[in-house]
Amino acid sequence: MERDETRVVVGVDGSPDSLAALRRAALEAAVRGAVLVPVLARRPADRVPERAARLLLDAAFDAALGGWPSDVLVHPTVVTGLPGPTLVAAVGGPGDLLLLGAPHRRRAHPHGDRTARHCRSHAPCPVLTVTAPPIGTTAARIVNSPANMPS
Repeated sequence: MERDETRVVVGVDGSPDSLAALRRAALEAAVRGAVLVPVLARRPADRVPERAARLLLDAAFDAALGGWPSDVLVHPTVVTGLPGPTLVAAVGGPGDLLLLGAPHRRRAHPHGDRTARHCRSHAPCPVLTVTAPPIGTTAARIVNSPANMPS
């Protein structure tokens, strides 16, 4: 991948929030004409084989989008390292966008806040955090969105 290509980088770990971030990242990549770079960071202590990590990426795309998107170029990345530095390293420059799943406080991921803090402090581009809606609220949010209100 060329360093001058605009990228939309997204952290993927299979959580509901990362799936929401993946959905938004695919949309952002399509709108921007950017390369979608889903990054799965394997912690050194996890000992997750790369093949298993790639299968997790496949499952995440299936769950979030119904499969790999055909309307954007995708460069999936599996890297061994801490999520924050790994995600920041995947960003090419200030014109890129970095998306992260942001867990609700009630079910916070043990490393989520640390990763988001690191990315916001060190990424040279905008960082967008995305939270999955609580179960059962998606329809209400769609129905009550301004786009669906009578004029």
